[in-house]
Amino acid sequence: MVTLGLALPWAICMQYRWRTQHTIINGRRLRFTGSGGGLFGNWIKWWALTIVTVGIYSFWVVPRLTRWTVEHQDFS
Repeated sequence: MVTLGLALPWAICMQYRWRTQHTIINGRRLRFTGSGGGLFGNWIKWWALTIVTVGIYSFWVVPRLTRWTVEHQDFS
């Protein structure tokens, strides 16, 4: 509430980093390579589009966020 959601990209990245570090698929550990700074630009764009479209764009935010997180995962 204090940061008006601006710190949320960093919190999301911390959560995904922890989740992938504790996930093993076929004996290989996942690694999350995204950063809060990398997500911040998209976050501002998605936030602005949601406001301009009076909330309609919010339906596309979750799939875009999921795509971004999957693109920043690989095996270590």
